[in-house]
Order: sequence, then structure tokens, then C-alpha cells
Amino acid sequence: MPQYFHRLENALKRANEFIDVGKKVEALMILCDVLRSRKHRTWQKYHEDIMMKYLELCVELRKSYVAKEGIYQYKIICQQTQIKSFEDVVRRYLELAEAKAEAARAEAQAAVVEVDDLDNLETPENILLSAVSNEVNQDRTDRVVLLPWVKFLWESYRQCLELLRNYARTEKLYHDIAHKAFQFCIRFNRKTEFRKLCDNLHTHLEHIKKQMQFPIPSHVSSTHVSLANVESVALHLETRLLQLDCAITMELWQEAYKATDDIKRYGLMNLQRKTSIKPALLAGYYHKLALVFQKANCPIFHAAALLRHFMLQKEYKTKMKEEETQRMASRVVAATLSMPIPPTRPEIDKLVDTEENVIENHHRNLASLLGLSAVVPNRSLLIRDLKRMAILNYAAPELQQLYQYLEVDFDPLLLCKKIENVVAFMEKNDDLQVYVPALKEVTIVRLLKEVAQVYSSVEMKRLLELCPYADPLTLETIVVNAARRNDIQIRIDHRKQCLHFGGAFMSQADEVPEGPFLQSMPSSQMRQKLVHVYSVLQKARAIIDKD
Repeated sequence: MPQYFHRLENALKRANEFIDVGKKVEALMILCDVLRSRKHRTWQKYHEDIMMKYLELCVELRKSYVAKEGIYQYKIICQQTQIKSFEDVVRRYLELAEAKAEAARAEAQAAVVEVDDLDNLETPENILLSAVSNEVNQDRTDRVVLLPWVKFLWESYRQCLELLRNYARTEKLYHDIAHKAFQFCIRFNRKTEFRKLCDNLHTHLEHIKKQMQFPIPSHVSSTHVSLANVESVALHLETRLLQLDCAITMELWQEAYKATDDIKRYGLMNLQRKTSIKPALLAGYYHKLALVFQKANCPIFHAAALLRHFMLQKEYKTKMKEEETQRMASRVVAATLSMPIPPTRPEIDKLVDTEENVIENHHRNLASLLGLSAVVPNRSLLIRDLKRMAILNYAAPELQQLYQYLEVDFDPLLLCKKIENVVAFMEKNDDLQVYVPALKEVTIVRLLKEVAQVYSSVEMKRLLELCPYADPLTLETIVVNAARRNDIQIRIDHRKQCLHFGGAFMSQADEVPEGPFLQSMPSSQMRQKLVHVYSVLQKARAIIDKD
């Protein structure tokens, strides 16, 4: 039965007596009854002492749910006047849990290191366990000693976040606990718990967003978190950026994308329109976003994110070294020039619900992550920005030559030989070598486009000589893909081992020169003549039949 005490100090004294005789469970029950009692709802200094003792017992007995109940009752007692005391109690509880987890980790490591006899490393017990289990000694020790405390610490973080998720007066504490939980997942390599933590934080943010859509009484809304508050948005933005950083550290790219999606969906990055967001924070966001796009195989948005990152660093970091500027600019140029050349889409594709239209809608969503809601970036726009913003001038000389070879000069017979020197330079650079495979493929497509403007047919053997770093299978694959996407009017003749360019079939769209341009293909010329005939007939009809 619950015991009632007229004075709080008597309850604390009684609990200490039970602890002295080893009856910690009974002591915990006494303190729990005091916290639940309606007679002691007015905060006193003894409340804090009782709460500290209560949480120490919960940690020693590993009763996380009992601790959650006590924290909830103490929140009711303190929420009007003593929020500072409530925060101190919660922080103390997490400190105790973290200390126990670290002590368990040290104990688990020491248990494996301590061996009684070096001549007999394998004890009979270990031999029997190894016969029925694949676990090594360290795994078994961690499962027995470390994992219970790791589980307790994880439950402590999760329950505290749940208690504080929509309480404005402890909003800073909520985000501090979230940051500690992220570090916990990294320290103990808990990928599953990291995913659950990200889902919980997303649910909490979704709940705040929905709550703002309904009218709430003024006395209630003052204690609820609101995304209309600039400080609240700043805290959520900082938490999502840390989530993004931790997800990249743990190589959980899906969770990294979810963090950027939350930033976009809830308008957290729009904070910069209301107040001056730190440029370093914004630059770090674009740098991490570029890495996410790179892992997701989105080269266009990877290059766009690197471009935004470079411009922010150049604008706000006044004392940036010349070597750092060249390194960042070279990476932007390499990422932009190694992007695949976009295919030429027929006009009918724009009117029919095709796979390309679905991809285009997805690209609009990705562009919103970069703050580009009006225009979806593409290869031509990014290359134009390289010239307009003079980024080429900051890049390494080899990258400036690469731009000249791929986008300006028309020299199909020597294109690949010129590129070889640039490829050798990029392969020696840790930041640039990742772009080499894509750059080689772009160079082959550019070679095919330039050769098609000069020759009507060419032997496969001759084309392989012009492109020394491509084998026959790779070259044929690129040719087939280019023809399928309408990049080039080309046919493969396996009997004669040659390629035929152009043809009598009509061009499916107005040909827009992309890259070095010498002359139009025959089908495009025929299209232009027919369009000219059509326009002349239209004028003649207007003269004959004015009505």
C-alpha cells in the first residue's frame, strides 16, 4: 500500500533507510508514491532532492519506464515556476545513464583482456561455447555486460524526447537530448536506433506542423512549440543539419535524404529570409547535400550543390587561401563537365506521360532542396554559370583546358589524346578522381557527335584508334544508348564493322547546337527546308484567301 508523508524530508529519510539495508526497490516505491501524491504539488527544494535520489535508483535498477513516470510527475510539479530545476533533473538522469553505459563498455573490454593463464588462452568454457555458437568472446561479453546498459540508455533518450517533444519552455533541452542521441548512435554504432530516432523526430515535427493548423486557446498555445517562432525554426534546422552530418558519418544515405527533405518540406531553410542565418551553416548544408547527391547518383544536383557551396564560401570567407579556392573551383568544374550530355527528347514525349516526365517531376523536388524552385538545373545552365561567375578562372589550368577541349574546340581527331593529360592529372587528385569514369563516357559521346558532323561513315577500328581508353564492348554500348536517346543519328553495321551517321529519316526536334558545332545533320537540314516550305505556303494562303 502507498505510504503518505506529511513532510517531504521524512519520505527522503525513510527511503535512505531502506537503501542502507539493501532494499532499493522499496525505497523507489516510497519516492514514487511521494511524487504521485496530490498533497505535495507545490514545489519545494526537497522535491529536487527526492527526484535526484529517485532517478539514481531507477538507473541502478535499470527501470527506464519508472524513470519516465517520475519525470512526468516532476514536470507537472515544476512547469509553472521551476523549469530550471526540471531541466537539471533530466540532464542529471541522462548523465547517470551515460556513465553506466561507458562503465559497462570499459568492463566488457577489460573482461576480454584479463586472462589468468597466458599458456591456456582457451578455457574449457570458451571451447564449449565456440562449438555451439559462432560468437567470439568479445561478442558474448558485450551481449551480457554492455548491451543491457546500451538498451537502457537508448530508452532513456527516447522517453525524454517523447516527454519534451512539444513543450516550448524546454525546447532547448529537447534539441540537446536529440544531439546526444545522435552521438550515442555513432559511439555505439547503432544504425537501427538511428533510423528509429530519425523517424521519431520526423513524427514530432509533423505533429507540431499539424497542431499549428487548428485554433488553440491562448493559455495552451503559449506552452506549445510553434514553427512561426524564428528561434524554434533555428533549433530544428540545427538538429536536422546534425542529423544529416551523422547520417553521412554512418553512411545511412536514406536517412540523410530524409533530413534534407524535412528541411525543405517544413521551410526550415527559409529562415534566411527572416533573419541572418550563419553562412558557415548554410555552406555546410550544401557541402553535405552535394555528398548525398553524389551517393544517390544524381550528378546534375551534385554539381549544382557544389556550385552553391563554392559561391557561399567565396562570398563570405574573405580570407580563403588560394590553394583552397583552386581546389574547390576545380571540383565544381570537374563535376559539371563530367555530367552526362542530356538526350534530345522528341516533341511527343512532352505531351505523353512517359518515364522522362516522371523523372522531370522528381528533379523538381530535388531542385527545391537547393532552393531552386523556379528552374531545374541542367548541364547547359551550369556550364553557363561557370563562365558567368568566372569559376573557370579559379580552377586548375588542367581543368580550364578540359573546358576548352570539350565545350569550345572542334577537333574530333585529337580530342581523346588531349583529354588523356587531364585524366592523368585528375587520377592523381583525391577530390577529382571520382569524376574520371563519367568524364571518359562524356568524352566518347562528344567524340561521336563531332565525328558525325564530318563523316557519313567510319570504321569501328578507326573509331577505337581515336578513343584509346575504350574497348569495343564499351564503345558499342555507348553508341546504342546514344542512338536510343536520340543523341546521335547513328547505325551500326556489324557485317562491315563500321558506323553510319545521319540518314534519310526526319529529325524529331529542332536541332539546338550543344557543344562544339560545325554543321547540321542531313535530316535536320531536310527538316529546316520543309519548315521553310510550310511557312511560305502559309504566307501564300494568306495572300490568296484573306478571310
